[in-house]
Parts: sequence; C-alpha cells; structure tokens
Amino acid sequence: MATIPYSRQSISDEDIAVVVAVLKSDFLTQGPEIAKFEAAIATLHGAKHGVAVCNATAALHIACLALDVGPGDRIWTSPNSFVASANCGLYCGASVGFVDIDPVTRNMSVSALAEKLESAQAAGTLPKVVIPVDFAGFPCDMAAIRKLADQYGFKIVEDASHAVGAMVGGVPVGNHADITVFSFHPVKIVTTGEGGICVTNDSAIAQRLTLLRSHGVTRDAALLENEPDGPWYYEQVSLGLNYRLTDLQAALGTSQLTRLSALYARREALTQRYDAALAGNRYKLPARIDGHVSAHHLYVIEVDETSGGDRRALFDHLRAADISPNVHYYPIHLQPYYRRMGFTAGMFPHAERYYRQAITLPLYPEMTDEAQDRVVEALRSAP
Repeated sequence: MATIPYSRQSISDEDIAVVVAVLKSDFLTQGPEIAKFEAAIATLHGAKHGVAVCNATAALHIACLALDVGPGDRIWTSPNSFVASANCGLYCGASVGFVDIDPVTRNMSVSALAEKLESAQAAGTLPKVVIPVDFAGFPCDMAAIRKLADQYGFKIVEDASHAVGAMVGGVPVGNHADITVFSFHPVKIVTTGEGGICVTNDSAIAQRLTLLRSHGVTRDAALLENEPDGPWYYEQVSLGLNYRLTDLQAALGTSQLTRLSALYARREALTQRYDAALAGNRYKLPARIDGHVSAHHLYVIEVDETSGGDRRALFDHLRAADISPNVHYYPIHLQPYYRRMGFTAGMFPHAERYYRQAITLPLYPEMTDEAQDRVVEALRSAP
C-alpha cells in the first residue's frame, strides 16, 4: 500500500513540454519568460507590477530592503509561520517582534496587533514594517491591518506564500499591502520548482525590487549616472543581490497558471470532503468565513489537548497507517535562535496552544477520493 504524502507537486505533460521548449530556446535565464510570468501573477492579483525571484525568502528579503528596513528598525510578524517570515528582518539588521494569532483563523490577530501598536506608540518603539502571514492559504484581514498601518505609519509586506489566488470579498490578496510575496515551492498552489515573487502597485518600489534582485545593476538610461560608452554599457547604481529566477522556472509557472482553476477546484473539493467527513468529530477544523476564499494550501486540524487529545499519538497512528502527516508550524519565537534573543514560552499563548494541537493532513490536487477516505478512516479509528 503506497504511503500518502502530506503534499506533492502537480506536473502535467504540458508543463514538461514548455520547459523542454525553453531548453531548446535562446534564453535559459533573463529572457522573455520572466516578464510573461510576472505579468500573469500580477494580473491575477490586481497588481501593477511583479518582480520574480529565486524563492520567497529572497522575495521577503528584498521587500524589506525596498522599504528601507535597516539597523535600528523593527519588523513584526506572526509566530505561526516558517522562519523566513521573521528572518527577512534580521537579514537587514532590524530587530524582530511577534504578534499573537487569532485562534479561529490562525493568522495574526488584528486586536492583538492594535493593542501592541498602542503600547509601542507610547514607548516610542513602533515597527517600520508589519508582515502578516496568510497561513494555510486563508487570507488575513488586510483591510483592518491597512487601517492600522495608515494610523500608525508602518508599511505592510503581506506574506502570501500560501495564498496565490486567495480573496476576501472578491478582492485578491495583495491589494492592501505595500508589497505582497508569493511562493512557488513544489508543494504550493503553483510551482516553479523553487521561486517567489513580489507584487506591488508602487512603481518606485517595483524599480527598487528589480535592482535589488540583480546586483543593483541596470542598463536603463533613466537610471545611469554616466554617459554610456556604448550599447554594452551598464552600471551598478545600488547594492543588490543575485536573486534571479530562470526562464525554465518562469515557463513552468506560466504553464501551471493555465490549470489554476482546476487546481483550485480539486483542492476545494477535497477540503469540503474533509469538512463533511470530520464534522462533529473531536477535531477542530479550518475556519470557513463568509467572503474569505482560501487557496487551501494546507488542511490543518487540531486535537483538543484540554479534552485529553494527544497530537503525537494521532501523528504516530497515521504514520502506522502509511499516511505522512506534517505539522505547521513550530512557533518561530520558540526556535533556539530566537530564544537566544530573549523570547520565551508563554509570550504568545494562542500560537503556542495551536502548535501543541495542530496536525496537517494530506492535501494535493492529485490526491484521490480513495486516498482521502483512507486518511479519514485512520482518523476515525485513532485511539
């Protein structure tokens, strides 16, 4: 009996064909496929600009740099995320803080953010950038966070790594942030193998992001400081990095986008089957809130520890049934590296309680109904 993974990529014959076509073309990198992919992602999210990079961590890094995050500044993010959501601030020399989550959505709590901002304003320690995370593909309340940003003067980098195509009230994610970051890791909604992108409606920010991803080097006549020696001439006008995406990856991503509706539909169908099969059981299921359209990157249930639930026992039970669950996420502030900065257990109790109870069930477009039924039966037979 084959093991059911918690997630896996979806690659079609058409995806393979477009990558092969690029291999036979004149450009493997810095070619026309990049702009095509950037435009497709930006259009999907109602944004004017897209700047593709080698992964979402790089995207978060240059997003902070483009907003002038540096030593002496503060960034705040959610403790319920992968470490990259916080590390990007450290890369810039800033200090990092966290805002506890809403137990229902598992995203940054708007009320906790408002309370922390009020205290920070009184203490003179407001953040320069806040990085909300659309956990598991469920969009944050970005309209409310935008109001707080306008009130307190911070910038927003929305970490939508899980949330390509997610919406609130018919508005795609990315419309309230200064910069929104998406990931194209193999288990994400759309994959480029590895890859990420920053989308923004600010032309000046887009220009900075473009320079930052490629050494700070440009041939744009409007940015050159000297008269060109010839058509070969370029200048380094700022300090950048080599965070470029390849045409191979971009072509794969563009091809994946042609199947986006089908990929969404299958994820939605699977999550609805989980909802129906597990309703009334002993597990807390992912939130469904009117107007919020999740990308359904992950399907995470919670085992109620206050009623004697044992997450580890359930995890081991699933593994024994040839099912590979996962856990997302160990709170960032409890990682040893962050504990050495002074963070301790008890500081963000909702994120910590969620972690102790959370288990990620298998969910991916090629998952069959029969495989999902195996997962549900294993859950029902758990001790």
